[in-house]
Amino acid sequence: MSKLVYLVPLFPLLGFLINGLGRKSLSKTMVGIVGSGAILASFIVSLCIFFDVKEHGATVVNLFSFIRTESFSIPFAFQVDQLSSVFLLIITGIGFLIHLYSSAYMHEEPNEHFGRFFAYLNLFVFSMLLLVLGANYVIMFIGWEGVGLCSYLLIGFWFKNDNYNYAAKKAFVMNRIGDLGFLLAVFWLLFKLGTVTYGDVFANVAQLSTFDITAITMLLFVGAMGKSAQLPLYTWLPDAMAGPTPVSALIHAATMVTAGIYMIARSNILYTLAPATQTVIAVVGLATAIFAATIALKQNDIKKVLAYSTVSQLGYMFLGLGVGAYTGAVFHVMTHAFFKALLFLGAGSVIHAMHHEQDIRKMGGLKKYMPVTHITFLLACLAIAGIPPFSGFFSKDEILMAAYGKNPLYYYIGLGGALMTAFYMFRLYTMTFLGNFRGTHEQQHHLHESPSAMTIPLIVLAILSVAGGWIGIPDVMIEHGHQLEHFLAPVFAESAKLAEHHHLEASTEYMFMGVSTVAIIIVIILAVNAYRKYQDNGAENTGLGKVLENKWYIDELYDAVIVNPLNALAGFLKNVVEKSGIDGVVNGVGRLVGYGSRQLRLLQSGQVGNYILVMVLAMVVFVLIWFNDQTIMDFLSKIF
Repeated sequence: MSKLVYLVPLFPLLGFLINGLGRKSLSKTMVGIVGSGAILASFIVSLCIFFDVKEHGATVVNLFSFIRTESFSIPFAFQVDQLSSVFLLIITGIGFLIHLYSSAYMHEEPNEHFGRFFAYLNLFVFSMLLLVLGANYVIMFIGWEGVGLCSYLLIGFWFKNDNYNYAAKKAFVMNRIGDLGFLLAVFWLLFKLGTVTYGDVFANVAQLSTFDITAITMLLFVGAMGKSAQLPLYTWLPDAMAGPTPVSALIHAATMVTAGIYMIARSNILYTLAPATQTVIAVVGLATAIFAATIALKQNDIKKVLAYSTVSQLGYMFLGLGVGAYTGAVFHVMTHAFFKALLFLGAGSVIHAMHHEQDIRKMGGLKKYMPVTHITFLLACLAIAGIPPFSGFFSKDEILMAAYGKNPLYYYIGLGGALMTAFYMFRLYTMTFLGNFRGTHEQQHHLHESPSAMTIPLIVLAILSVAGGWIGIPDVMIEHGHQLEHFLAPVFAESAKLAEHHHLEASTEYMFMGVSTVAIIIVIILAVNAYRKYQDNGAENTGLGKVLENKWYIDELYDAVIVNPLNALAGFLKNVVEKSGIDGVVNGVGRLVGYGSRQLRLLQSGQVGNYILVMVLAMVVFVLIWFNDQTIMDFLSKIF
């Protein structure tokens, strides 16, 4: 079955071509069937590949020779193993649900734009599948750039709004910064090892010096920082909310932002051999988790809260990678895909019912109007908060336990972030669904539950948010309960041999679980009580609250330190260097030629007397030269 792995990315590519080329002629129903059907077909093949890998193990499928020179060869090959098969299921499974949801959510769009939207979605999924299937860093990089392009197209989908175009451009530019690091790492590997194929790189890692490994891993991490929105390259992600809500779910849940996690997990042996880089990853991840969580506490846009929540959760995944808990990070990618996709699609359902209103201060009391959206959103909030037995509890607990084994300070700071997560998520839930409705009478009159094409994906994701974590139950609870860890063991086997293991006592682990759960429940109760009777009195935040509402003024800082000076430099180069300098020289040459030609033109005056005078003078000059040639030559030799 693994030999047919090429079908997985092929179906979305065909969907992109059909919907892209036929967007003006195909009906919305047909566009939805083609777009969603392509992803469903990929999911079915991915499921077969998953069971094939589970039974027969990993394999590499070579399709053709991509780049061949005298010094190196790069094949177009797919790596079909435990890690890629898990990501295939996440991408195609969540992707299909988002496509199905989009068929109803985007139905108001004109036919041409509806087709364009599904074409972009299909291309996005194709690029992401290429990224995780590639058997070398070059194929990964092709997919890496593909998702960057598609995110630009999808974030700026409503291109008539300049603010959306700015957000799309910002995402594209900030990702290019990270991509430069990725490229330099690939070139470094080629220069040192003559190959970028995973198997060859990891087998010959002993040929790299400690400096080489540290530099390569740091450069790869720079790429991951851009794609997975870590400090300081995170500001593009909240602005990506400009795109339609299904795009937010696709980018922020299962696909693009997890690319950095996948890349580091795939390169795990390199990172295990670079403890300095791992420390940097852990610190940056933890800082991002806390920093983004503080901002989410005071955001009032329903999608902005979820966006900063995503940045925070990505920080936890990087914390897991930094402390060597590769399985825990991948596990959290999976559970996060379930509950964050559910949260975004639930938010989209609310926005759809509220006629595009996104300010939670103008919502409230939606529980009785939208029962399915309400209960599914609540389950997702419980999952992300880390309440057992929901999926988020098991994955976040695994990361925090590993962090404690590495450095207890990591654990305590991480737990503080988890408590903030519980608070801002239940602030969001309470202000949206509980209390009295605070919107307009017209909005209240039109409140209704979303159509089944939108609620069915919510229900499926809610089930996964509840039960999805059960494949990773800690072994201290159930012997061999962590099925995901056993499945992924071959991918991380070499790292497991080299890494130091800090196993906690079962009693200690149970104590930490209990304490964190009780603390989270207390925070949830505080959040619900604080905002249950919320009324928007128009009062503005002051002090720290205002700073958090304005996102620590990081965007303003970037504008002052980077953007404005660069714009000023660009203005100087444009107006002074280019116009007065380069253009001045070019235009000056043109003006000189024009002036010279005008003066020469005076010789052709049309007056015969002048012509005869010039002829006589020329004859006199020639006669003088003829009789005085030696004198003239002597004169010139003295001058020169």
